[in-house]
Amino acid sequence: MAAKVFESIGKFGLALAVAGGVVNSALYNVDAGHRAVIFDRFRGVQDIVVGEGTHFLIPWVQKPIIFDCRSRPRNVPVITGSKDLQNVNITLRILFRPVASQLPRIFTSIGEDYDERVLPSITTEILKSVVARFDAGELITQRELVSRQVSDDLTERAATFGLILDDVSLTHLTFGKEFTEAVEAKQKKAAIISAEGDSKAAELIANSLATAGDGLIELRKLEAAEDIAYQLSRSRNITYLPAGQSVLLQLPQ
Repeated sequence: MAAKVFESIGKFGLALAVAGGVVNSALYNVDAGHRAVIFDRFRGVQDIVVGEGTHFLIPWVQKPIIFDCRSRPRNVPVITGSKDLQNVNITLRILFRPVASQLPRIFTSIGEDYDERVLPSITTEILKSVVARFDAGELITQRELVSRQVSDDLTERAATFGLILDDVSLTHLTFGKEFTEAVEAKQKKAAIISAEGDSKAAELIANSLATAGDGLIELRKLEAAEDIAYQLSRSRNITYLPAGQSVLLQLPQ
C-alpha cells in the first residue's frame, strides 16, 4: 500500500515538474526600456510589438526577439575631403534609438544588428556630402553651421530606416598632414613678422633718443603730467597743496 502511495507521489511530482517546465518555456520577460518582436515558425515575423512585462508564447513555435529602445551612443569616424581637396578626419557622436512601432520592419529588412549595418553607412554618406560644401578654413570657422547641417541631413536619412537620432555632434575634426604643416608655417611666418616689427620699433625709438637726447623723455613726462592734471580736474573732492604752503585747500566743484 505504501509503495503505491510513493509511486503515485512520484508520478505526480514528475507530472508537476514537466508542467512547470512547459509553463516556464511559455513565459518570457521584456525589461524596462525594451520591446519584443515575435517570430512564428509558421507565420513569420508578427506585426505586433510587445511591451514591457511578462508574456506568454507557444513553445517551439514562437520566439521573442528583444530590442533595446533606449538612447544609446555611438562614435563613427570618417575620413573625407573638403571643397578645396583637403583630407579631413571627423568623428561623429550619435545618440540613437529605434522607432518602437517599426521594429518588425527593422528586424525583417535589416536584422537585430541594425545599428552596425545602417549607422556607419549613412553617416559616411552624409558627412562626405556636407563636408564637400566647405573648404578647410570654413570647416574651422563655421563648425557650428557644419554640425547643424550634418545633424539635419543625418536625422532625415536615419528616419527612412526607422531610427530616431536624439543628438548628433562633431567631437573630432582634424586635417591632413600637408594642411597642418601649411598652417604651422603660416603661424611661424606671422610670429617672425611680428618680432621683426617689434625690433624695428625699438630701433626707431633708440634712434629718436639718440637724436633728441633727453628732450624726448622730458616731452613725454610733460605730456603724462598734463594728462594726469586733466583727469584730476574732472574728479570730485580734490585736495590741493599750493607750493610753499602747509595748508590744504579744498578746490570748489
